[in-house]
Amino acid sequence: MSASALQPGQPWAPHAWLPEPLLKFDNSARPRTAGNPLLGLLQHGPYAGPPTGVVRVATITMTGQREMLYAFLRGATLAHEPSDRHAYVPRFPGFTNLVRAELLPQRAAHVDLSSDAPGTGSDAHERLSEVIARAVAQLQSIRDSWDVIVLLLPRAWEPLRRSPDGSYDLHDRLKATAAPLACPIQVVREAGALQFPLYCSMYWRLSIALLTKAGGVPFRIVQPTPTDTAYIGLAYAIRGGTANEFVTCCSQVFDAEGGGFEFIAYNVGADRDLDNPHLTREEMHTVMTRSASLYQRRRAGAMPARLVAHKTTRWTPDEIAGVFDAWSAAVPEIECLQVRSQTPWTGVALREHKDNKGAEPHDWPVDRGSLQYLSYHEALLWVSGTAQGVGVRGGKYNQAAKALPMPISFERDAGQGPLEVPAAEILALSKLDWNNDALYGHTPVTISYSQKLAKMIGRVPDLPDDSYQFRLFM
Repeated sequence: MSASALQPGQPWAPHAWLPEPLLKFDNSARPRTAGNPLLGLLQHGPYAGPPTGVVRVATITMTGQREMLYAFLRGATLAHEPSDRHAYVPRFPGFTNLVRAELLPQRAAHVDLSSDAPGTGSDAHERLSEVIARAVAQLQSIRDSWDVIVLLLPRAWEPLRRSPDGSYDLHDRLKATAAPLACPIQVVREAGALQFPLYCSMYWRLSIALLTKAGGVPFRIVQPTPTDTAYIGLAYAIRGGTANEFVTCCSQVFDAEGGGFEFIAYNVGADRDLDNPHLTREEMHTVMTRSASLYQRRRAGAMPARLVAHKTTRWTPDEIAGVFDAWSAAVPEIECLQVRSQTPWTGVALREHKDNKGAEPHDWPVDRGSLQYLSYHEALLWVSGTAQGVGVRGGKYNQAAKALPMPISFERDAGQGPLEVPAAEILALSKLDWNNDALYGHTPVTISYSQKLAKMIGRVPDLPDDSYQFRLFM
């Protein structure tokens, strides 16, 4: 790509490389940091432990399977050696050593489900949801005795997890049922986790998820820019039912270190063109005003110096105006970015030929953090790729394994300045998925979380409009 793709007179280079973002594991002036989230947790412990000082687990199982689930949970208290991704995954030290808090199943907080509860028939999916919802409500009546629910889904009920047409998903239905009750749930499948042979990786994932759902914070990002910045992610969903309703799902404003993790569901209404995913100026103003209120509530009334809004579709002038209407009176700098995870571009890393015969393909893929300008307002960013210095022994790590990493693209529809700034933020926000043990996700959490929530809202039409903590939907 030649520099002629840039706006005339701009001094920015057409290509840049951004270093691997660091994660922080405490809130001190000189925090403990790491590039590898698992190594950081192992060496430093979580950013914040569970509020109760322990992780108390309530359980739901089919009759006769309680001890099976307890045995599985006991496995999380043991150490396990890695058996996959050896360059990235360290030894799992056991839940207590990792989280600095005990994992305590509460035998008094248990509900048995009858083995024939859902029965058969076309409405068996709905009946299963109702049975589990009643169990959750029963546990909610003793909410002060536990922190997170673990549900063991028996192998016999596997056919009821999803409907053939994709309109029903048990996971989504359970989360939407339990969220208004503020009851976080971890679903464990007898046919899944209980049969999974990679114990080390499995218990890493389970432990991070249980810590988060119990109200702890595994890690946060080291602020990628010196300016106090807030981030918003937007995604859209169509709710089902007798009359389709267009909904925008707004992930809560993340603060400069990725704090937040609440989201707003806002009903736009059914009287509109459902093929048009864009909001009017007034609708965007409403969504953004609610988001600003959430941010202020979490920050004792303070507002950021800069706001960055992400979504996957282009920003219309009306949408941009709606953002500025809601934020510009208090926030002097606003950027609106379109972030696209699918692009027609690819790339190959080259190195100098050993015989000085020009360039040849490198053994490793393109470096993660590679930024290629397409114009002064659009660029490609390799969120996936060869990560430097994050291996267990400090070396390189290619999360994509043998696949060729593909870049994402982003385009700035409002705002100004070098694209290295929003690119560094996207790269950092890609590491903030607390529902995984991977080094990064393919998109920033502003996009991935809002898309997951939008998909869930589309399947659960009766979820009340409100603000919710994301941990209730993990």
